[in-house]
Amino acid sequence: KGFTVNAVAPGFISTPMTSAMPKEVLDQMAAKVPVGRLGEVDDIANACLFLASEQASYINGAVISVDGGIVL
Repeated sequence: KGFTVNAVAPGFISTPMTSAMPKEVLDQMAAKVPVGRLGEVDDIANACLFLASEQASYINGAVISVDGGIVL
C-alpha cells in the first residue's frame, strides 16, 4: 500500500506539565534513567523526523522507545 506505521514511546520528558512537579520528584525520575537526565521535546521530535524520513522507509510495525534506556 506504500505506507508504514510505527509508534514512538516516550519516557519522562521535560515539558510544561512536568516542570510543575517538585524538583525532588524530577530528580528522582532522572536518577532512574540510565542516561541520567529527563528527555527533551527535541528527543521525541528527532525520532519522529527519522521515522518520517527516507532513511526509515523499510521500518514498519516498530515501537521506538525514546526513554533514555529506562525500559532496559
